Amino acid sequence: MSNKLFGKTKITLLGAGCASLSLAARANELDAFDFTIVDSGAYSSKDHVWGFWCMPWLLNTNSMSRKKWFKWKIVSHDKEVIHSTDLFPYSAINRNEWISNCNKKALNNKVHFKEKTLLNDISQILDSRPPKVPEGNMLQHFVGYEVESKNDIFDDTTAILMDFRCDQSLGMHFIYCLPFSKRQALIESTLFTSEIAPSKFYDNAIKKYLNKIIGADDYKILREEKGAIPLGVFEKRNPLYDGIGGNGGAIRPSSGYAFSFIQKQIDKIISSSQSGNKLKVYVPHSRFELLMDRIFLKVLRRRYELAPRIFTNMANSLSGDEFAKFLNGEANIKLWTKVIFAMPKIPFIAGFFETLKNKDPRW
Repeated sequence: MSNKLFGKTKITLLGAGCASLSLAARANELDAFDFTIVDSGAYSSKDHVWGFWCMPWLLNTNSMSRKKWFKWKIVSHDKEVIHSTDLFPYSAINRNEWISNCNKKALNNKVHFKEKTLLNDISQILDSRPPKVPEGNMLQHFVGYEVESKNDIFDDTTAILMDFRCDQSLGMHFIYCLPFSKRQALIESTLFTSEIAPSKFYDNAIKKYLNKIIGADDYKILREEKGAIPLGVFEKRNPLYDGIGGNGGAIRPSSGYAFSFIQKQIDKIISSSQSGNKLKVYVPHSRFELLMDRIFLKVLRRRYELAPRIFTNMANSLSGDEFAKFLNGEANIKLWTKVIFAMPKIPFIAGFFETLKNKDPRW
């Protein structure tokens, strides 16, 4: 059977998560291709907040941004680093709103949706289903509560990206706080470890932070969100298919940031497309970045007590715009030099040599 439909190259997207739907929502920019999404409908309908810096490839998120912060900070027990920007505000959107919007655009773009299909006549398959993750792999895992207070207790001008004034007994742990207003915020307990913590650990951390750090004593929990993001470079779910999104290397190993890099990957797919050829999927991270991330994660796995110092030093060495560029894969050699010199030397040198001789798939 022909792999073309009325002169268009047929593309099947496996899975209906962020990556597939974000690409399908822009199918109108790929007139030479005909898209079909194959999905069993097993995705969770629970809402989730995605945070990201509004870089040039994310301008299409402006209309759905729940809030933008032009200031953010990283806090440890002995240091507070505050950044500001005019160019790259930190932004947040609701997952369900993004998915719903992409779904509507995909339907308008005449993308087909099926629960299953035969794949023997498809010219190209883009697989967005989760990749294979080795047992014991480092994870970024978290539980968050969106809370509402009866009093004005939050500084809604500033996002708190990392606050290390919390229990560090299980590994690298910080609180992430997005204040949507003076009375409403998302508070997340986030860990970088290889094992999921007991539910009570996150709950205690969030409530203690609200009580001791924020000074909240009268609030209600509006909703809960949780997740676990694997950190590293992984085998594709099926080596015969082209991966996209997390299955195509879009997740940044050192941070767990995915949404921004998925959109960056899709931008590259669209800009490099050629009529009559398959779509090319690029990993949105350089080999150098992936090497440095591997070293970084080795240090965090073995010397997690250094995390507050590592992140405050890194933030202190950069301006707000530089910090946003660095975490979004837009750093030049000057920014990398600043970051490298801000790191504790001995643990990172040891991590470098260990990385060269040890190809541990768990990172």
